[in-house]
Amino acid sequence: MAQMMEGKVVVVTGAGGGIGRDMALAMAAAGASVVVNDLGTSTSGEGQDIGPAEAVAREIRDAGGRAAVSTESVAGASSAARIIECALDSFGRIDGVVNNAGILRDRFFHKMGTDEWDAVIQVHLYGSYYMSRAAASHFKEQESGAFVHMTSTSGLIGNLGQANYSAAKLGLVALSKSIALDMQKFNVRSNCIAPFAWSRMIGSIPTDTPEQQARVAKIQQMTPAKIAPLAVYLLSPAAAEVNAQVFAVRNNEIFVMSQPRPLRSVHRGEGWTPEFIAEHGMPALRASFVPMDRSADVFCWDPV
Repeated sequence: MAQMMEGKVVVVTGAGGGIGRDMALAMAAAGASVVVNDLGTSTSGEGQDIGPAEAVAREIRDAGGRAAVSTESVAGASSAARIIECALDSFGRIDGVVNNAGILRDRFFHKMGTDEWDAVIQVHLYGSYYMSRAAASHFKEQESGAFVHMTSTSGLIGNLGQANYSAAKLGLVALSKSIALDMQKFNVRSNCIAPFAWSRMIGSIPTDTPEQQARVAKIQQMTPAKIAPLAVYLLSPAAAEVNAQVFAVRNNEIFVMSQPRPLRSVHRGEGWTPEFIAEHGMPALRASFVPMDRSADVFCWDPV
């Protein structure tokens, strides 16, 4: 029986550990040749070490798979292009890209510095754009290809102290939808996954209070390996009809997430004044206001 990703070539960024590592291993186990991309930096983006990417590539090869290593940064257009070129040079083609690389620089908004904002946006949002753009020309020419972008419920729902990360992750959803719309005529698909899993980045969450400790304990139950099967499926030919969707994976649960649509409207034939909006318009709309939830408020049950 043919493997789901047999003959395919995939790039996984941030694949030196955590969720990226498990996705790279799963892609290879499903028959794909994998470019393992990782700078080997800390969760805040500092330092550089080829060791993590080499270790994952060696693990793939030891299991009989095919892997190449890239330590280029996703955060620059030219270096991102070299990651795609690594796939072409090593395996002759490119069929899928998983935009997983990321860093965290958490800070309450009123304390956030421009450098903290720029660094996170550059890796998550610009990095995913650069990687996708570098692959897009090849996908268009061969009239096939698929993207998986790792978003987050911090962006989809909200979270404290993560304005930079949340903005980047919600921006990724819009980027994915635009790619899907622009490239569907070339049989190119683009989807997002919001993962719940223990990783190096999640490991940086403060555990100073009992509430934080309990939250982290729950997340620790959700291993990165739980995310990988959906990523493999979405890049495979089996998902040919799945495009422009946002999924979440939480332990053994898979969700399809809503995307913004009108909830309720009010109309006044004479038009609106600020006073009429205050007296009539806003009270009529208030029942459909979105609450100020955080991700943990919405996903409040224990993972099973």
